[in-house]
Amino acid sequence: MLTIKKLSLLLLVATVTCFHLGLAGRGDKAGTSAAPWLLIPVGGRDLAMGGSTVASSYGIEAVYYNPAGVAWSKKQSEAIFSHMNYIADIGVDFVGVSSTFEGFGTLAITIKSLSIGDIAVTTETSPDGTGETFTPRYSSFGLTYSSAFTDRISIGITTNVVSEQIDRVSSNGIGFDFGVQYKNFANVGGLDLGVAVKNIGPQMQYDGSGLIRRGQIDELLRPSSFYKLEAARAELPSVIELGFAYKMPLNEQSHVNLASIFQNQNLSDDEYKLGAEFVWDNSFFVRGGYNLSQDSYIDSYIFGATFGAGINQNFDGLDFTFDYAFRDAKFFDANHVFSVKLGF
Repeated sequence: MLTIKKLSLLLLVATVTCFHLGLAGRGDKAGTSAAPWLLIPVGGRDLAMGGSTVASSYGIEAVYYNPAGVAWSKKQSEAIFSHMNYIADIGVDFVGVSSTFEGFGTLAITIKSLSIGDIAVTTETSPDGTGETFTPRYSSFGLTYSSAFTDRISIGITTNVVSEQIDRVSSNGIGFDFGVQYKNFANVGGLDLGVAVKNIGPQMQYDGSGLIRRGQIDELLRPSSFYKLEAARAELPSVIELGFAYKMPLNEQSHVNLASIFQNQNLSDDEYKLGAEFVWDNSFFVRGGYNLSQDSYIDSYIFGATFGAGINQNFDGLDFTFDYAFRDAKFFDANHVFSVKLGF
């Protein structure tokens, strides 16, 4: 049985490699994907490390970074509440719960949503606004299954139902995330490997009454009539991440976690992410990270350094964790993330 599982792992890695070779970074198509907000990170711990934790993310927060890490939850059940102050006064909220079932694995349910606020309706004849407003609504509902095959190998898969609504048009889609984590890789103690493939699914297309227009057909003796535009289809922002993490002990009470990943995107430039975390007595954490892309010297990439801290306390069997993360951004205010995790 173990041999089959190892072969499955090798097959996934080979598939990821072939996918990467066929889809190098596409900076010339940046901004053309459907639901690009799916790539907005969540959670304070992992973002403070620059999002470099594909090999070392664990528990409920790992749903976004690598669903294989959900299996390494330290508690039977977990919950997370995360809020980000994103660019342009956009709020990003993430809520999730997970539970481990002996002999089966771990299941998690998550909801991610964006709060954008009211936007004034403008037209060709009323460029300053008609007096009406609309509220865009972007959200995703995820179901994750994760399981540890052995004490070193885990896998995970997430199914996300994606919904977008802008005024009188909307679009719905489905995407899948797959992940593998391998602890003590190559029999090196403390060295972990992680691979994740995210947002794999069919193209999305907008539809709705907002696409109905009134027009006149040339060369026909008939009054103007209504017709409906057909919106173009767009791909999900698929990414592949390959990363390593290393746990470096300092003394009996403290250690440092180092992490790095390479991220390939199908519709944007490739990215590199680095992160570090200082852990004292598993109760106090200081973190830092940095993101860069192959074209980070131009204005197309706006994110840079990340910092953060966290505390963990146990109250009669209830684990309480509070994490904060800061991410620098060009042209906009910096991002701030606050998250609370409960384990029981």
